[in-house]
Amino acid sequence: MPTASRQIVDLLGRDAESLLNYTAKGFKRETLHLPGGDFVDRVLSITDRSPNVLRNFNQILNTGRLARTGHVSILPVDQGIEHSAGASFAANPTYFDPESIVKLAIEGGCNAVASTLGVLGSCSRKYAHKIPFLVKLNHNELLTYPNQFDQIQFASVKQAFDMGAVAVGATIYFGSMESTRQIVEVSRMFAAAHELGLVTVLWCYLRNPAFKTADKDYHVAADLTGQANHLGVTIQADIIKQKLPETNGGYTALKFGKTDKRVYSELTPGDHPIELCRYQLANCYMGRSPLINSGGASGEHDFAEAVKTAVINKRAGGMGLISGRKAFQRPMADGVKLLNLIQDVYLDQGITIA
Repeated sequence: MPTASRQIVDLLGRDAESLLNYTAKGFKRETLHLPGGDFVDRVLSITDRSPNVLRNFNQILNTGRLARTGHVSILPVDQGIEHSAGASFAANPTYFDPESIVKLAIEGGCNAVASTLGVLGSCSRKYAHKIPFLVKLNHNELLTYPNQFDQIQFASVKQAFDMGAVAVGATIYFGSMESTRQIVEVSRMFAAAHELGLVTVLWCYLRNPAFKTADKDYHVAADLTGQANHLGVTIQADIIKQKLPETNGGYTALKFGKTDKRVYSELTPGDHPIELCRYQLANCYMGRSPLINSGGASGEHDFAEAVKTAVINKRAGGMGLISGRKAFQRPMADGVKLLNLIQDVYLDQGITIA
């Protein structure tokens, strides 16, 4: 039987046995660069990153309830730009005040808080020395009518550095017509960030109407998201943020690009979620750039879904979760409880690498 805590087993329900006792058959754990308290010394220190980047990466790893474990729990709240502030915060209006966002991250024991230039800049002198700031530099705004789907730069690396941030983040919509421009823009921003000693985090999302068919949504296919990750580490993203894979075979179903049948027979045998997530990690230079998965939208079963996502990410070899809406679209005490529950998965020594 699983050795994880009873609470986690109960929340996983009928998936507990499959998720907690599965042994990966594609990429073996011994081939991966796994998270750990020594990750910066063991993996990052041999790269071309400056001592300032190493120090700031260590600051993220040494903050919050997961300090010194090598895992991270990050609170991201930039949905006010794309989803609109009303849609994002109506369920809990206290988060119209940016200070509430930072307070939630601190009370929730997070390693860092990720948000917009405006949110973090509005209270940086009070909090930048208390919790690592991750400034999101570009956003997709949907006030333009008809809606456009593009990532537009809202902030500069220098502004993030001046407010005391330790990291910057950006999104690229891989697969979109705009992605070639976004790749160039983000590559330049990340180079500037590394010059100033900031850690770089890339939201490697897919965006193309053709990726969603009548049968499946291949925006969350392991093979396509894996390649997005591979492009992300190519422009030196220190951490990759990706949605948890839900399917596979995007290349073959959509009949484009290049793949190999061994991707599906040997590297991702079967459709077990840990195998699919591990393929995402393998495309992050086998974990040299850690993988964090997003928490997804808020819904009726947030606590169970958050635990399941965390277990899949941890057992696949990922570094952690970056979960926002499940936490801030509820009263702060409940948001703290959810964030702590995610962290409990990474603190649970009974949940091991598959």
